[in-house]
Amino acid sequence: MNIHPTAVISAEARIHPSVRIGAYTVIEGEVEIGEGTEIGPHCVITGPTRIGRNNRIYSHAALGGDPQDKKFRGERCELVIGDGNTIREFTTFSRGTGDGGGVTRMGDDNWIMAYVHIAHDCVIGDHTIFANNASLAGHAEVGDWAILGGFSGAHQFCKIGAHAFVGMGSLVNADVPPFVMTSTQYAEPRTINAEGLKRRGFGPERIRAIKNAYRTVYMAGKPLEEAKAELRAMAAESDDVKLMLDFIEASSRGILR
Repeated sequence: MNIHPTAVISAEARIHPSVRIGAYTVIEGEVEIGEGTEIGPHCVITGPTRIGRNNRIYSHAALGGDPQDKKFRGERCELVIGDGNTIREFTTFSRGTGDGGGVTRMGDDNWIMAYVHIAHDCVIGDHTIFANNASLAGHAEVGDWAILGGFSGAHQFCKIGAHAFVGMGSLVNADVPPFVMTSTQYAEPRTINAEGLKRRGFGPERIRAIKNAYRTVYMAGKPLEEAKAELRAMAAESDDVKLMLDFIEASSRGILR
């Protein structure tokens, strides 16, 4: 274990011997850190927090702090971070709340840039990108491979679907279905995230099916229930359309439209 002599480590912490911890970092309470993780200088990690293997956490990150929620009364809640994540400078991740399920959770292989804020009870999948200053309010959910542009934000309880792209400075106040790209200050659907899908190996037929689903929901001028009925027929031949349909039908806030 390579821990700088100025670091302050709680006796309750369980840290794999391969972990590297930089100067003046403070680890408080029940913190578990897995094999191969590197933590830079001047970080503060507060438990209960579990951090998996091979993460890279840069300087001045503040992870596992109390939720910014006036209803929080000190109940036991957690932050859980998976494997292979990159978490850059001055990021802040809060633990969950008792009313919100008790856990803020991040999956694997996410790329989190500087000054990102992830609030209490958020759930983030795998392979996401959060550009500088992107922020999630409490209880937000972000699906696999989604991208949030710089200075973008999501309102509490909003869901951003897999492979979606939230444009720079775009403020999300309703659910963003899978594959959809948003723009403007108050997020509006513009098209699908076609370039991102190509980079992930989606072939022309899959992208064509997703485009047709997008046109049905956003460009055909149909009431949502009628659009959903058409998506059900299309979903029989496309798992991607089924993913979009399932997201729309499960939305509690309503989707951007």
